Amino acid sequence: MNSFILLNGGLLGQEPAKSIWDISSGQDLLLVTVALFLLVGMVAVGAVALNLVFLLKKIIEPDAQPVAKPADTRSWWQRMAGLHELNQEKNLTMEHAYDGIAELDNPTPPWFMGLFYGTIVAGVIYLLVYHVFNPGDIMVQEYTQEMAIADKQREDYIKKVAGSINENTVTVLKDAKGIDAGKALFTQNCVACHGANAEGKVGPNLTDAYWLHGGDVKAVFHIITEGVPEKGMMSWKKQLNPLQVQQVASYILSLQGTNPAGAKEPQGEKVATGEPVATR
Repeated sequence: MNSFILLNGGLLGQEPAKSIWDISSGQDLLLVTVALFLLVGMVAVGAVALNLVFLLKKIIEPDAQPVAKPADTRSWWQRMAGLHELNQEKNLTMEHAYDGIAELDNPTPPWFMGLFYGTIVAGVIYLLVYHVFNPGDIMVQEYTQEMAIADKQREDYIKKVAGSINENTVTVLKDAKGIDAGKALFTQNCVACHGANAEGKVGPNLTDAYWLHGGDVKAVFHIITEGVPEKGMMSWKKQLNPLQVQQVASYILSLQGTNPAGAKEPQGEKVATGEPVATR
């Protein structure tokens, strides 16, 4: 995971995570009190249950005398794994038998019990950390934080790349990725006025050689950026960054000479853009 970006004591675009100790209202105080009572109640119930188990055992076996067990000669590994030598089987046989079948007193291996109790401890710690005291981040919060970091990095990258593109330095993109990005932006923002294939509707036909305000990439970049308010063409510089404007302009120029069906009549003056006809 990326490292967290903190601004003003909190994650970018996020309010600082609220701890159980940040009591700012009566409702917060009530939640803290309930949580602490639940925690104390869980401990008390566990202690009572354990005490009842020992008491019940004494009631059931009041006269049970401890039986001396033979010395355990097993190695450390054998004890941890719960292994016994075959010659010790008679020492493990329990008193009761059914149909001549004896049962061995062979408890669960210590390593497994340690793992089992460890999961219980881990579960309690997880509950306290993520759902009571809240210093940790659950998956949804972590995902939101990582997305905020990624968005910030993306914005910084776009500013860095797009900052060098302006009306004087813009060039026509030739790569398919840039053209496809321009097509997506055109489809999203320009179809209503210029048509799905740039054949022209309210706005002019963008696929012929006739242009109202110039037909090279710099002129198209300028028109998209600044707009032509008197003709109903809005400025897109607040909606699109310079890189996106370059992509749209390059896509428009790639449509030169495609002659789509229902193309609007020519408007303006004929301009040689020098751009090849797109092969699609």
